[in-house]
Amino acid sequence: MNFIASETKQKLRGGYYTPEDLAEFLTRWVAPTAETRVLEPSCGDGAFFPTLRGTGAEVTAFELAPEEAAKAMARGLQNCTVHNQDFLGWALDAKGGQFDAVIGNPPFIRYQYLPATFQTKAEQVFSRLGCKFTKHTNAWVPFILASMELLRPGGRLAMVVPSEIVHVMHAQSLRTYLGQQCRRMVIVDPQEIWFEGTLQGAVLLMAEKKASPDDHGEGLGILRVAGRDFLRQDPEAVFNKPRAINGKTVQGKWTRALVPPATLAILDAIESSDRFCRFNDIAKVDVGIVTGANKFFLVTDEVVERHGLHEWAHPMFGRSDHCPGVIYDEAQHCSNAATGKPTNFLWLDPSVEDCANGRAYIASGEDENLHTRYKCRIRKPWYTVPSVYATEVGMLKRSHDTPRLILNTVGAYTTDTAYRIQPLRGTAQGLVYGFFNSLTALSAELEGRHYGGGVLELVPSEIEKLLLPTSEDLVPDVERLDRMVRDNTVAETLEVQSETVLAALSKSEQMDLLAAWATLRDRRHRLPT
Repeated sequence: MNFIASETKQKLRGGYYTPEDLAEFLTRWVAPTAETRVLEPSCGDGAFFPTLRGTGAEVTAFELAPEEAAKAMARGLQNCTVHNQDFLGWALDAKGGQFDAVIGNPPFIRYQYLPATFQTKAEQVFSRLGCKFTKHTNAWVPFILASMELLRPGGRLAMVVPSEIVHVMHAQSLRTYLGQQCRRMVIVDPQEIWFEGTLQGAVLLMAEKKASPDDHGEGLGILRVAGRDFLRQDPEAVFNKPRAINGKTVQGKWTRALVPPATLAILDAIESSDRFCRFNDIAKVDVGIVTGANKFFLVTDEVVERHGLHEWAHPMFGRSDHCPGVIYDEAQHCSNAATGKPTNFLWLDPSVEDCANGRAYIASGEDENLHTRYKCRIRKPWYTVPSVYATEVGMLKRSHDTPRLILNTVGAYTTDTAYRIQPLRGTAQGLVYGFFNSLTALSAELEGRHYGGGVLELVPSEIEKLLLPTSEDLVPDVERLDRMVRDNTVAETLEVQSETVLAALSKSEQMDLLAAWATLRDRRHRLPT
């Protein structure tokens, strides 16, 4: 969990200065003239102002931080008014369709870090536009929503936005709204990270609003770029370059626009075939055990020995280094314990109070005020963790390359860093074996999300949508798969495994799926320039 006290001042303000070449490219695309009314909803120190100089455009800009607003004003841009006030509050009182163009770099601030008044205004923006609101949102989402409403029909919005606009769940309302409002949208998606001091990838959003309600629009296109040579090209040519996709791509996550048309056709055929299914057709997903204080409840053998807690200690796993393969057995458990990993889950009950060692350990937790944490203080007594059970199959919440199911042969417990999986039909071995293939790996990239650092994360509702073979006629060799996962690269293992698991597809189709997976995986792993 992230806490506001641990974040940097820059991150809390959400301000990362826009490089001049990006600002100049976006400004050229909106092509301001003396007749153009331009909105800059979060101008910072005025990074876009030099690109507007000499155009004669009438610029209305907003910046909440007084010191940044003063820097922007000092740039002396003619026909420009800088308002040192909250943009969302102003937008809620303004009339739509006022501006010909919107440019800028909206703030990247988590909802929980926003002051209460701003949180309220963000929610009001969603409500006014009929968009579903979530408290997991980020400040840039309502900024773009409000800006699009203020744009006239046929107007253009050009912004630097987080790359997560393509896939995160909290931006789904925005993606849907943009799909309804825009004639054409293009995401310029770099292989590199543009902003120093952050792992957050950024993209350019170029969106042209529909000229009339009857305009059905062209949809969405994503242009992958390497380096910055594209910035010297004609922005209009860049805007028209990527193939536009409509339909389910615009309605859901935009990751499908990163997949070649031939591979999308394979996926469409798979979705209508009875040889394949969604994950929720054959298995049930539940979160792992929620302790509220993992360091207290998940401990090493040394802690168990030192405090005499053997009676309450049970095997557990919860991190990728606990499970290098697809089997968690006694040998893996002992190996983890020998290297000092926290392999014990302390399942404490009121009987612990009858033991001097138990009482002392509980007291040590209370000395650290663990009993005052939310998840702990709502329990009576605070150290009794609910919903403690193990399943034959587990799955780590996050993965570097691709998610794996874990065959849990020792009945180990898992915390909320992993999921508990129960097969609804077939065997646990068959489920684990059939899950590891290029189709399911690609499906995970399309359904999941990632943040700074490029780690893939899936929540239960996303796991339930994953595509995989029905596996009913497979003879699972989980031991062989376990050895391959441990000894070979992920790509090699996916290719070999797919030949068996995806026998309903041709080798060419299997390789198409594998190549699409590799492209999306590599995109997640983008590095700073």
